[in-house]
Amino acid sequence: MQSSDNPMQSLMYITNRPDIVFTRGSGSWIFDSEGKRYLDFIQGWAVNSLGHCHPAMIEALEKQARALINPSPAFYNEPMANLATLLTGHSVFDKVFFANSGAEANEGAIKLARKWGKKFKNGAYEIITFDHSFHGRTIATMSASGKPGWDTLYAPQVPGFPKAELNDIASVEKLIGEKTVAVMLEPIQGEGGVIPATREFMRELRELTQRHGLLLIVDEVQSGCGRAGTLFAYELAGIEPDIMTLGKGIGGGVPLAALLSKAEVAVFEAGDQGGTYNGNPLMAAVGHAVIKTLVTPGFLESVRARGAYLREKLLELSAERGFEGERGEGLLRALLLGKDIGPQIVEKARELQPTGLLLNAARPNLLRFMPALNVTDDEIDQMMAMLRTVLDSL
Repeated sequence: MQSSDNPMQSLMYITNRPDIVFTRGSGSWIFDSEGKRYLDFIQGWAVNSLGHCHPAMIEALEKQARALINPSPAFYNEPMANLATLLTGHSVFDKVFFANSGAEANEGAIKLARKWGKKFKNGAYEIITFDHSFHGRTIATMSASGKPGWDTLYAPQVPGFPKAELNDIASVEKLIGEKTVAVMLEPIQGEGGVIPATREFMRELRELTQRHGLLLIVDEVQSGCGRAGTLFAYELAGIEPDIMTLGKGIGGGVPLAALLSKAEVAVFEAGDQGGTYNGNPLMAAVGHAVIKTLVTPGFLESVRARGAYLREKLLELSAERGFEGERGEGLLRALLLGKDIGPQIVEKARELQPTGLLLNAARPNLLRFMPALNVTDDEIDQMMAMLRTVLDSL
């Protein structure tokens, strides 16, 4: 038995965490146990799509908690059906399976593609993925990911995930063989450093997969649900994938994810897929409130406008400080620093007084920005002023 005055010591170590305990949040702001407030441009790694504690989410949680929390995934429930209908009505997909995390949704996509390959492509099972990609932390999704070092971390890997290079169609084509069943990619590689797949590459990839009778899977765990300025990032290229995964922003902060597919790809049979909490009405009700807000007329236009404003301000700062520009889509953006000072900036920004700033360095040479989708121009201006203060102190 562990005895300590610090209750955090009972938590298993998984990463270096600062000595801060957050207690409440509202919109773009979050507060710690000492009363210090922070401007949050991480938002749970693009999770809090509507910011902290959005009223529509709270209302949905309270109402559903008083009605029904979990009837078992062996039965239908109303919020599950409502959210599925909302998603298929605003996408090119026909069928939805709900999960609890992006990794779980991606694991389901891998299983679905392999099941489809078993039925229709002579047992083909290989899924081409990409260098620097990130699909989750299960053994299979780590194997699918192209994150350096992950091929040996929990070896042996799950086989069947050859790696191509993003935005290089020839690198994909040369990997296609008789065992290939699908190509899986993030339309924007978030953890890889906010690297968008170009519109041209996405269209070439769709043509290539259709020509070879392969499935195209888009992992929109980070890029989906309004983050790219469209409801889903695949829309930017004007294509129709066969399978899509969602996580993070779909729940706006609660554990919710989804696997979507075209009807002809939905080949799961009884017992193939499941989960104790899939389609949980409490989480589905919140997800419905989030997506309903995102598709409100004018909301996504506002995301695009705020994204363009953030881009403009980052480019101004880059020119002013001799950095290497910026990249991204919508409100998922990166400032390219040109030197490995990202972690240093993140720490100094958090320690600013009297108000801290939460930023993320997905790679040491860049900063990643993932604010709430309803962030204001004033909050962007305040973030930029605070970032300049940090840069002046280096």
